[in-house]
Amino acid sequence: MSDQKTGSITHVLPPLPYADDALDPVISAHTLSFHYGKHHKAYVDNLNKLVAGTELADRSLEEIIAATAGQADKAGVFNNAAQIWNHTFYWNSLKPGGGGQPPAALRERIEASFGSVDACKQELAAAATTQFGSGWAWLVRDGDTLKVVKTGNADVPLTKGLTPLLTLDVWEHAYYLDYQNRRADYVNAVLDKLINWGFAADNHA
Repeated sequence: MSDQKTGSITHVLPPLPYADDALDPVISAHTLSFHYGKHHKAYVDNLNKLVAGTELADRSLEEIIAATAGQADKAGVFNNAAQIWNHTFYWNSLKPGGGGQPPAALRERIEASFGSVDACKQELAAAATTQFGSGWAWLVRDGDTLKVVKTGNADVPLTKGLTPLLTLDVWEHAYYLDYQNRRADYVNAVLDKLINWGFAADNHA
């Protein structure tokens, strides 16, 4: 959404790709309403306030992330912009009735890089469960190779030249209402029942 008078961009909360209760019972409607309606929305509101009247006011989310990454004096802007991007990517990394096998072309790439889909899922689970504190586990494309990486807090693989294919949110607010401190149970349930391989395949193309 753009304000034609100033040229500034008003960042908006993207709609969820499914209903609040669509991921039950793996992720409850209660968790989703807080995570999306409170946390994700707060990042959008904060970013709009932080960039208003600055040279970043007319920049896209990706441009703001690129312009502020690694700059201590722009940490607040980067954190909010990256968290908007990360969360939108996370919602699309999930789908009701997900899991199963990736589309054939992506499955071949996964098998070439990891040996098997199960081995890829195991690496994702390990990254997600061993990320200390808040952060994200990602399946990414690095040139011709697929790999699993993890990032802390708001960091995003885009800033390292990697192409994200899908992500798992391991900030506590992503799972604590449903799983308390059982992060591994949340991670494994998402990988088995919600992960959106089709979205990953689209990002790989």
